[in-house]
Formats: sequence, structure tokens, C-alpha cells
Amino acid sequence: MAKRIDLDNPTNAFLGFWRERHLCTLTTLRPDGTPHVVPVGVTYDAEQRVARVITNKASRKVAHLVEGRTPARVAVCQVDGRRWATLEGRATVHTDPERVADAERRYAERYTRAPRPNPDRVVIEIAVDRGTGNAVFDE
Repeated sequence: MAKRIDLDNPTNAFLGFWRERHLCTLTTLRPDGTPHVVPVGVTYDAEQRVARVITNKASRKVAHLVEGRTPARVAVCQVDGRRWATLEGRATVHTDPERVADAERRYAERYTRAPRPNPDRVVIEIAVDRGTGNAVFDE
């Protein structure tokens, strides 16, 4: 059963789940309003309430965010067996080299490998305002 996560006071289990190495999905909306769901790596900074996705600036997910309403509403989700959690919020695309480098560092920390070099890399930053998951994150 889906349960709202208190982002002001998330449980250690919820935070730990977002530090474990899991493939995630990012859902953006196409111009016609239909969902576009793609696999991504995501990092989550609970103190700042910011989720980050690194990607190529020419990707469709970036195009959806740039072409649509800015900042656009998106969701990132991860699943591991019966555990699942979703973070939702408004996304913006950043090209600033310092922001991109910070996102790459966070990615390398979570996924235990540095992302391959990409001069066209950008970071999608999601200002998280809602979290949901299942009851395994109760403490």
C-alpha cells in the first residue's frame, strides 16, 4: 500500500534505500501530456530535498523539460523486490559546470563508479516536494 513519506522526518530505512545502488526511472511528460518513462541513475539529497539525474543535453527527457512548462513536474522511482519509493517535484535543467560536477560526484558515490566523460552532460535537479513508498519504510 502506498504511503506518504514525511520529507521533514524521513526514516533511516527510506534514506538508506536512496543510498543503495538501484536503477531508477524518471517520468516526464511529452508535449501531448503522455508520460515518457526512462531508466536513469538518481541521487537524493534529503537535507536540500533535491534529486539529481545526469544526462546528455540532447536527450528526449531534457527536451520535454525545456519544451514544456518550466519548472516541469516529474517523478523518479526505484523498486527492489517489494520495496519501492517515489520522489516527485519540479525539475529544472542546469548546464553550470560546477553543478554538473557535483551531480557526477554524487552519482559516482551512489553507483560506485564514475560516469563516463561527456562534454554534453547536464544535470536535471528536482526540487522534491512529495515522497511515497510502501510500509517497509516505517520505523
